[in-house]
Amino acid sequence: MRRSRLLVTLTVLALAAFGAPAASAANLLANPGFESGSTAGWTCPAGTVVSSPVNSGDYALAATAAGSDYAQCAQTVSVVPNTAYTVSAWVRGNPVYLGITGGPSTWTAATSYTKLSLSFTTTASQTSAQLYLHGWYGAGTYNADDVTLDGPGGGTPGAPGTPGTPSVGTVTASSIALNWPAVTGATGYRVYENGAVKSTVTGTSATLSGLAACSSHSYSVSAYNSAGESPRSAEASATTSGCTDTGLPKHALIGYLHASFANGSGYTKMADVPAAWDIINLAFGEPTSVTSGDIRFTRCPAAECPAVESDADFIAAIRAKQAQGKKVLISIGGQNGQVQLSSTAARDKFVSSVSAIIDKYGLNGLDVDFEGHSLALNSGDTDFRNPTTPVIVNLISALKSLKAKYGSGFVLTMAPETFFVQVGYQFYGGVGGGDTRTGAYLPVIHALRDSLTVLHVQDYNSGPVMGLDQQYHFMGGADFHIAMTDMLKAGFSVSTTGNFFPGLRPDQIAIGLPAAVSAGNGYTAPAAVQSALNCLVKNSGCGSYTLRGGASAALRGLMTWSINWDRYYNWEFQNSHEPFLNGLP
Repeated sequence: MRRSRLLVTLTVLALAAFGAPAASAANLLANPGFESGSTAGWTCPAGTVVSSPVNSGDYALAATAAGSDYAQCAQTVSVVPNTAYTVSAWVRGNPVYLGITGGPSTWTAATSYTKLSLSFTTTASQTSAQLYLHGWYGAGTYNADDVTLDGPGGGTPGAPGTPGTPSVGTVTASSIALNWPAVTGATGYRVYENGAVKSTVTGTSATLSGLAACSSHSYSVSAYNSAGESPRSAEASATTSGCTDTGLPKHALIGYLHASFANGSGYTKMADVPAAWDIINLAFGEPTSVTSGDIRFTRCPAAECPAVESDADFIAAIRAKQAQGKKVLISIGGQNGQVQLSSTAARDKFVSSVSAIIDKYGLNGLDVDFEGHSLALNSGDTDFRNPTTPVIVNLISALKSLKAKYGSGFVLTMAPETFFVQVGYQFYGGVGGGDTRTGAYLPVIHALRDSLTVLHVQDYNSGPVMGLDQQYHFMGGADFHIAMTDMLKAGFSVSTTGNFFPGLRPDQIAIGLPAAVSAGNGYTAPAAVQSALNCLVKNSGCGSYTLRGGASAALRGLMTWSINWDRYYNWEFQNSHEPFLNGLP
């Protein structure tokens, strides 16, 4: 975040088509040639069937990509883990893409029917795969016919079907109640958490007890009979009650204060930060070297910041803010502060050096603002719930140590870019040949979810990101903030890993924004920001977007880069949004 945020642009490379697949094992797709005379079996809002042109049979698909829509048609099937599959389709017209969500893709722009083919192998825990076809933005109509996804299907013959997603019932400080629809032919049900059976029942409800207060859990359900067990349902997530009061207002204003450097926005003294700001993140603590773990916070020198106050005045101003109920944190990283805790020695040095900063200035906690190449996943590290990459494992351990040292009042926030969080919906690490950094914050967020105070993803300096509506969203408008925030609350499948990232509590979620046009790409006008908040808090003014995670009045608020830039622009961010946040339910 120093001077300007690192701009990470997601580039998806179209793969060259593979040769013709081997003989079919079984086409797992329903209505693969659209011979039902409809798009039955497909999720295809912009598609219809036509009788001409066709590749074979009587019908084919016609889908029109118009405006910002690329006319995706998709179908999800059950698959077997660690198994190779082949995919093909006959396509024609404007650019047409064939692919597996989170996996390989290929494309053509042929004027007559041409066969596209590719192959992929499921992961060790993957039980479903989504095949998609789509065009290109505003490029017009494409046709597709005779689509195949060949390989063994999931499930056991004679076993009952997959239960519907369980519903969460009564939640207490130590228990979570679940219920789900009955499945024909089932004699019992198993409730799973992280792959382990937590309860076995004959009815369609269960209460999981003996849970820790303010702890998050995600459960799936399978049905079984004498023939076998069904695949597991989608997960339902809930958090037990009994969370510690952080002392923050229900809706908070969070901002970064340039404390170690100056830039075009100018230096702002701690004492001059208005009372509107509820969390003040001191930018930045940076390492002595990328892998040392030795974090130093050096206040801006007078030669660079002529108005800088003394250490004594700085600390006195922090105490005054804290007396008003404000939280002051040290933010580690930023654009220039690459931190890679690749060894246990670096981990331990991180804990001791960050503790020294917190103790010297009497701070309330820590903000993790790792950017660039600080976090990346090693090959084969595909389960965010059980990471193996040292820089991830050591960071989790370090943050847990700091939380344990300072207790329940320790404020922990994180400011990842969308590339490291929401992009994990399509791409996770190197899965499918992508960038090893995609989704790399997910294991850290998940491991610390019960200690995390606020996650404020940077909804700026971002490329287009696919939301839960299967559409790409672009920064700078209400739509982007709605879709990105909804992903954090509802949770999402992590690429093709077969794992689901559970949503966070709404009080743990804030929207990250640039304070002004000079602060970062993706500035959003106040009216659009407030439109997004009305949707997320009240389910009002959401446009064509349907909230998957529902509306919540507990949404924590807004973060901005930065307080200094807001001051430079006459406090537009603060003056527009603090009264609006205070007026929300």
